[in-house]
Amino acid sequence: MLGDKFLKYNVVFNPEPEGGFTVTVPSLPGCVTYGKDIEQATEMAKEAIQLYLESLKKHHEEFPSDEKSLIGSLDLKYPFSNA
Repeated sequence: MLGDKFLKYNVVFNPEPEGGFTVTVPSLPGCVTYGKDIEQATEMAKEAIQLYLESLKKHHEEFPSDEKSLIGSLDLKYPFSNA
């Protein structure tokens, strides 16, 4: 019996105006979910990733991973005109 393999996925939590968070997984196109708070959003993201991976496995596709990804944030000053 094979052991479990740990995969790393970066997730983006975007707060929604009506409350809660939409979660996207950039390395898994179309993998999007929602939670009413950060805890539920995290659990929903785990479930969405699992289901996505099950579909990849069913179609004999490789599993992408963010194991070697570096995530950063940039602050950009951009001139806006009132035109």
